[in-house]
Amino acid sequence: MNSKPVITLMGPTAAGKTDLAIALCQHLNTEVISVDSALVYKGMDIGTAKPSRAEQALAPHHLIDILDPKDSYSVADFCRDAINHIDTLHAQGKTPILVGGTMMYFKSLVEGLSPLPEANRAVRAVLEQEAQQKGWPALHAQLMAIDPVTAQKISENDSQRINRALEVYRLAGKPMSELQEEKPQPLPYTFHQFAIAPSDRSVLHERIELRFKKMLDEGFENEVLALYQRNDLHPDLPSIRCVGYRQMWEYLAGRCDYDEMVFKGIAATRQLAKRQLTWLRSWTDVTWLESGNEENLQRVVSSLSY
Repeated sequence: MNSKPVITLMGPTAAGKTDLAIALCQHLNTEVISVDSALVYKGMDIGTAKPSRAEQALAPHHLIDILDPKDSYSVADFCRDAINHIDTLHAQGKTPILVGGTMMYFKSLVEGLSPLPEANRAVRAVLEQEAQQKGWPALHAQLMAIDPVTAQKISENDSQRINRALEVYRLAGKPMSELQEEKPQPLPYTFHQFAIAPSDRSVLHERIELRFKKMLDEGFENEVLALYQRNDLHPDLPSIRCVGYRQMWEYLAGRCDYDEMVFKGIAATRQLAKRQLTWLRSWTDVTWLESGNEENLQRVVSSLSY
């Protein structure tokens, strides 16, 4: 076995990643590192399908419940934290299992991050102040002038990504798109990459609908209401833009009725799954697993022997 193996278990939402990850943890006596931009937030449990306490008792999870919903978490933050946990687990003689559906996190970790400058609170504060005075669309226009390649990929109201792109330019003196072309050093791990999904798209669609309705039965509306009633959260934050939360927020704000919220929430989740699958189909060196296949556990474990 390679001295530093890492298992990655990727796939669209509702594909069965958590069940397989728990089985792997029990078989390998190891732990899970979450690769999910929504699971990092505290108080967002139902709508993110966060592993339950019972599931976490069977398979310890890292990088969940680490941030308040008002805070941001960048790709660089994830890579730093994931590498720390990977190295800790390796030191304990364990094979880390990275599980989730945030494909940009996986891509940045496996391929390596471009040499972008670290976050700078002072620069971010100045940009936030400018945004309060002029609005984020004005800062987006500013970004378009200095880095059109990056700006074209970002909505004019995406405050987190606009702030980061302008921050990079002000710190490095170069556009983010130019810095991202520089090749990083590869990590000293051997990645055993797996993707899990039903082969029949209609099965995935049905699972997504059933899970969304189960979330509603479990109290998803009250979970989002608690966030909605806070005075420091708003719909432009990354946490509230999460699939499901955005649609429930609109319902609580009176911008749609309940049935429309349910329809939009399910549709948005299916669109997310479609984007995740599109990412994965372009992935190199990945082994596909069929959701629910009893042989999945053995296929993943066997990969570590060569």
